[in-house]
Amino acid sequence: MVSCPKCDAPIDVEEEELDEGDVLSCDECGASLTVASVNPVELESEDQEDEDDEDFDYDEDEDEADEEEDEAEEEESWQ
Repeated sequence: MVSCPKCDAPIDVEEEELDEGDVLSCDECGASLTVASVNPVELESEDQEDEDDEDFDYDEDEDEADEEEDEAEEEESWQ
């Protein structure tokens, strides 16, 4: 029996027919779920995947450019 990782509701699917990467929907909470593993079957919320991706979106170059822009604005305000 497979259950939703968000609300723990049972999800009616044939476990033998699932492939890694398949996308399912929870009938109870409406969460969009991805099959993360088939043996054993593990589902992952797509919201959880998005949060994981955001951890790697930090761009140090953008941060440095913002700091340089702030410094230039501060210099202009002193003059």
